[in-house]
Amino acid sequence: MFSEVISEGIVIVNAQQKITASNKAANKMFDYREGELIGKPLDILIPQRAKHKHGKLADKFMGEGKARQMGKGLDLVGIRKGGEEFPLEISLNPFKLQEKQYVLALIMDITEKKKAEQTIDYWFQIFDESLNEIYVFDAESFIFINVNRGAQMNLGYNMQDLGTMSVMDIKPEVTKDVLERLISPLILGRKEKVIFETIHKRKDGSLYPVEVHLQLSFIGRRRVCVAIVLDITERKNYTQQLENTVEERTQQLREALQAEKKLNELKTKFLSLVSHEFKTPLSSILTSTSLLKKYTTSEQQDKRDKHITTIKSKVKYLDNILTDFLSIERLDLGKVNYSMTSFPLSKLINEVVYDANMLLKEGQRIQYPRDIDGIVVEFDEKIMGLALSNLVHNAIKYSPEHSDIELKVSQENDQLKIDILDNGFGIPPEDQPFIFDRYFRATNVLTVQGTGIGLNIVRQHMNNLNANVTFKSEMGTGSTFTLFIPINNKENEKNLTG
Repeated sequence: MFSEVISEGIVIVNAQQKITASNKAANKMFDYREGELIGKPLDILIPQRAKHKHGKLADKFMGEGKARQMGKGLDLVGIRKGGEEFPLEISLNPFKLQEKQYVLALIMDITEKKKAEQTIDYWFQIFDESLNEIYVFDAESFIFINVNRGAQMNLGYNMQDLGTMSVMDIKPEVTKDVLERLISPLILGRKEKVIFETIHKRKDGSLYPVEVHLQLSFIGRRRVCVAIVLDITERKNYTQQLENTVEERTQQLREALQAEKKLNELKTKFLSLVSHEFKTPLSSILTSTSLLKKYTTSEQQDKRDKHITTIKSKVKYLDNILTDFLSIERLDLGKVNYSMTSFPLSKLINEVVYDANMLLKEGQRIQYPRDIDGIVVEFDEKIMGLALSNLVHNAIKYSPEHSDIELKVSQENDQLKIDILDNGFGIPPEDQPFIFDRYFRATNVLTVQGTGIGLNIVRQHMNNLNANVTFKSEMGTGSTFTLFIPINNKENEKNLTG
């Protein structure tokens, strides 16, 4: 079942607030054996102090029937079998199956996230108590937004004074034009940090040398600069070492939070994909199964065959999605074992085209590549077949009836180049940078069935095998996806160049 391949807990509850299903992750999270939660009331997982509110809220949610995050803005707590409480986040998604109302809860144990938040509070305390100077100022006006106590003490100004001052007020050698040139590489993305030495001027007029570490950041949508300033008069070596440690830890926390944000976005996309891509075929299977009962005579065999074909098609579609999920998991965990063998290119393309012919729309044709007999490829045959099949199937799916899909084979430098050309919808320019991102769907094909997983899998496999996949596309004209496979022998080069 697809719920067993994801790390989050899944609990399904009926309208009577009874648990009807739970995956391995949920069982492990709450310390229950497999099947032990089935039939139990949901409030077995809720602390006693919260149970009196939960029933009414659950009934209200069932009535509304809209997916949402549970307890947004609140600290939610679950309770394990042994009585241990732990923090969690829950996304609720209602659905109907055989006219019965259910809710799918996606549960995440956020114990580590809470620890990270406490760590961030710790580093903010360090910011304020550090003896080094730390400044946060607006990236356009250079007016100070926040200055830590170390800087205030060294400069002789308080925060009320500094709130009306700009960077130029404490740097007599630096003009606004110089500052703009200094932060330009940060704004343009060419550098992550700018380091330079300058002079600071105290309130009493005295000067002291400093080394400035300047980074670009954001407060909401406001672009700001963070300056970590070292007084290098007496404490240069010691302060440099200490500040580097603080900077390294701050960067680690920032990267961890960015990674968590991206992960949460992927989880949201995954849940949306599951709700959409599984609901439609499951409904078709259910409908066809119900209709089969009505056709009992031999004269109605063609109608039975039609519904059986529909069921097989939808089951295969769901199986392909689950296969993609498993492929993603193996790729992420680095558990893919590649097998490099030598095989005729024509054999592989024949198999891919034969299977693809079953999917062709009315009037569509696949143009077979020329002059490929005698070409032997040294690659993982299964992975290359997967990549070609994905690209050819996409060309069929996103092209109209009575159109051609063309395959071309050539050589470019030391690589075998395989082009798959279509005359389909094309990819909007604004979507093209994200076309290989996981779960991404171009805005002009959102109504066409698909998961946004296939191209991501192809790209990862190609990168792992020192190969590549690229594309060119124009709206209304079509797309060309290209596989670049390394050539490992002179005979192939001779066959490709004639």
